[in-house]
Parts: sequence; structure tokens; C-alpha cells
Amino acid sequence: MISQTIADFTTLAIQSGGWMEMDRVYLQNRILGMIGETQLEAVETRQPPQTSTQLMDELVEVAKNNRRVGDSLSEQEIFEAQLMDFLTPPPSVVNAFFAQFYATDPKKATDYFYKLCKTNDYIKTRAIAKNIEFPAETEYGPLEITINLSKPEKDPKQIAQEKNAEEVHYPQCSLCMENEGYKGRSNFPARTNHRIIRMNLDGESWGFQYSPYVYYNEHCIILSEEHRPMEITKKTFDRLLKIVEVLPHYFVGSNADLPIVGGSILSHDHYQGGRHTFAMDKAPIEQTFSLEKYPNVTAGIVKWPMSVIRLQAKNKEELARAANEIFARWAVYSDEALEISAYSQDGTPHHTVTSIARKKEEGFELDLVLRDNNVSKEHPDGIFHPHKDVQHIKQENIGLIEVMGLAILPPRLASELKEVVHYLLEEKNEMAAYHQLWADQIKANQRITKENVNEIIKKEVGQVFVRVLEDAGVFKRDEQGQAGFKRFIATFAK
Repeated sequence: MISQTIADFTTLAIQSGGWMEMDRVYLQNRILGMIGETQLEAVETRQPPQTSTQLMDELVEVAKNNRRVGDSLSEQEIFEAQLMDFLTPPPSVVNAFFAQFYATDPKKATDYFYKLCKTNDYIKTRAIAKNIEFPAETEYGPLEITINLSKPEKDPKQIAQEKNAEEVHYPQCSLCMENEGYKGRSNFPARTNHRIIRMNLDGESWGFQYSPYVYYNEHCIILSEEHRPMEITKKTFDRLLKIVEVLPHYFVGSNADLPIVGGSILSHDHYQGGRHTFAMDKAPIEQTFSLEKYPNVTAGIVKWPMSVIRLQAKNKEELARAANEIFARWAVYSDEALEISAYSQDGTPHHTVTSIARKKEEGFELDLVLRDNNVSKEHPDGIFHPHKDVQHIKQENIGLIEVMGLAILPPRLASELKEVVHYLLEEKNEMAAYHQLWADQIKANQRITKENVNEIIKKEVGQVFVRVLEDAGVFKRDEQGQAGFKRFIATFAK
């Protein structure tokens, strides 16, 4: 009965904190009008037995039948976000609740906000559940593999709408604060139910939000109010350390600020964080060194397939200064014997860092991952980018999340790996040709049965991901590469 669905949905809206019981009739009539119904029957006011998304689905179905929402994916998402906005208090109220919880415990504040974003379907929990995830044991510990199936494919109607859509430049990008409450359009996501927590970092206005398609627990984004390009500076390290001081149960990191080695959105200054422990977090320091100018900073090389320097200190200001000096040295450092060049002949810079901050009981920790985005005739996609022989698994940029040991693999692999399994079992298959060499190598090195083939595939995908990270490492983990790493460290360490 749709009247009961409306009543139950209204109950959840009131429980969200943005409305009071006095608003019930008003809310029910708003929802009634949205879905195209004309009257409500008397029903029970109760604790809803269904989830918010289940109730939303029922309301959307009625709206479709009443021709109040179109058939395209974008039209449905816009309508869903407008419904879920009833379950979302206004920004001022959300920020007030967050501050109230924070005064008791920062974890309670993020727990409140994360739960809200899942309940109101801003975080697409049902879509995320479609992802294929598994651990892969490696010499660097258990890496995490995700085949990303959460983002829905565009349907033909939406593609047609996008083609004919008027060119609009508002919001400027998907990370701008102007997204908060934005209706959306055929070529831009619906954000009516989106909320941002305001933060002050070094006198600048920043926002804290969650990612709609979280790749790990409490995957959040911290974004500048100003739409400006990403740039690694001393302020980057200051901000990262300030954020983990404010949210000590979260890590936070910055993607590199150059193409190829950078993240997906370089046009808007932002960081990513969350409540998750990655394999790199647990990787040990295998060689320590001292920083004469920063005696209170512990420094060392991390045992990791990429080139990582870990800094630890109780004083975050001293730690940020040390990090910035190492970054400045790396920005101008070249080692031609290892194909490491800081600049092109025309002066284009090629060196930067991916940086990750954590709050520890004994103080603060910063990981600096050295990045180089040079290309060559042999490696036109990037010298320190996944090489051709592993691109059948991963050819996209290696950003912050991959750097730390979580592979975000393309959706094509969900079906392609099944065909590889058929091939390994010598069954009829349609395996892609670019998997042939890899599959033959697995065949030659493994005793494959129906019982173990899936585990073998998972392990082998993990090994390819290790290679992907090794390709992205500027100082390789061989004798020549490690000697080069020591030469670089000698430019600033005693």
C-alpha cells in the first residue's frame, strides 16, 4: 500500500533530525505530489520494517507508473536524490550535529555523518556491493584487489540526452562545493542529498565529504572551497598533518599533482582519507637514516614495491618542514643511469610525490612516495607507469589508493577472468588475446584443477599488481635501483 510506504518514509525523514513530528502531514503531501498520487489513506505510524532504499524503490516505481520520472538513468537518479533529500537535514543542521558529536569524540562525529550518507543513499551501498573484492598474498603482505563494478553503465537514452544537452559550466567540477544540493542533469550527477562538513585549514575554507562510491571504509574527500589546480607545496604537508590531528582515527593523503602519476581530478585541490589500514601502512622500515637539520624526525626507506620514504615525529611543524625539504630535493633530482630526469629540455617538471599522513600514539607519520611522469619511446605511457606486459590487467594511472596497496581494476576483468579460467581448464572459452601470454605462463608454472583454479587466478592477479607497483617505483628493488635510492638520500641525509 503506497500510503503506508509514504508514512514509513516520512518517519525516517523525521528521525533524520531535519524535521519534527509536526511536519508529518506536510512531508507526506510533498512526497504524494512528487510521485503523482492524489490522496492518502489512514495508515499506521510505526517504525519502518524496510530500509530507506527499499522504501525509495517503491516510491520511484509508483512515480514511473504515473509518468513523474523519465526512463533514463540520470532522470531516475535525480528523482531518487530529491526523495532522499527529505532524509537529509539542511547543511547547517548537519554541521551542527557533527560539531555536537565531535565535542564528545571525533569518531562519533564521523560515525554520524557516514551513517547519514549511507541512509540517504548518497553513498551507493547497493552499487558498491557489486564490486568483486579479494586479498592477494604477496611478499609485501596481503594486497587488496577490487574489480570496480559499482558505477552503472550509461544507457542509450542517457547517452542521447548528453549529446543534446546544453553546455553548462556549473558546478565547475564534481568536487566544487557548489555540488551541495545541486539537482543534477543528464551529464552531471544528482547531488540534492549531498552534504559537506566545513573545515578551517590554515585560515582557508575546506570541505569534508564522503565519496559516493567508496573504495574502502569511510572513504572521504577533503576539498578546497576554491576551485584551483592541485599543487604539492609546504602547505600540503601542513594541511595533511592538521587533518589527522583533527580526525586522528583517519589517514589522509594527497595524490601527485602531475599527469600520468596523478589522480583522476587534478583540476581541484583535494585530498582523500578514511578509516582503513592499507598494506603499505603495515610495511616496515627496512633502512633508517638521519636528517641533520631535523634531529627529532625519524626517517627511513619502507619495504614496498614503490619508492617510499617514511618520516615520523611528535612535532607536526618540524615533520612538515622535513617533508618539504625532501620533496624540494626530489623535484630537482636526476639520475640519468636510472632514466630519472627532473625536467625536460623545455623545462617541464616531472617530479612530485604522493604523500600520506597518519596520527600515531607516539606522534605523526608521513609517507612520501617518489613519483616521476617521464615517458620514452620504449614506454610511451610512462617510464614509471604500468608497462605494456601488465596492462592487460591494469593500464590506468597509479594514484593514491593503488600506491597504498589497493588495486582498483576495470570492470571488464569480471568477465574476462572467467574466460581465463575456462582457458586454464582447457574448456571452451572466449579469452581476450591480450591475456594469452599471461595465461600460458600460469599454465606452465601451476598445477591447475577445478578446485584450485580460482585461487590461482586471485594470486596471479595479485602478483601482476605487485609488478604494476614495481613499474611505478622510481628506484627499483634491485641492486642498481637501491644504490640509486641511497645516492638520492645522501643529498639530504647524513
